[in-house]
Amino acid sequence: ILTEYTSYVDTSSAPGHYVLFWEIKGKEGTHCKELDPKIMVECCSRMEESLHYTYKIYRKRNIIAALEIRVVKQGSFEALMDYYVSKGTSLSQYKKPSCIKSEEALKILDSGVIGKYFSPKSPL
Repeated sequence: ILTEYTSYVDTSSAPGHYVLFWEIKGKEGTHCKELDPKIMVECCSRMEESLHYTYKIYRKRNIIAALEIRVVKQGSFEALMDYYVSKGTSLSQYKKPSCIKSEEALKILDSGVIGKYFSPKSPL
């Protein structure tokens, strides 16, 4: 079950690509210990297929690289919230960012990564 998510634009290589950070829990509310790589790669493909036609054209022309999903361990988004609260965000006003832009926030999420998966082919 997907419990938390956010995104990031990774421009550390050319072409850049979109990264989705996912926090997942098991059916009984427990931490997902094992992720099936085939299922996660299929998730990447399905996500790309659902994106706008312009994105698909950019992927086909290699202007944007393959979508990546980084699965993080449970508690990673709580650590992200703690970071923003420590920087002055009111706990009652905190809203998880839809797109990570802070290097520190990125480091927090990256430190919790337990799996990285890429879309194997262009959606067109």
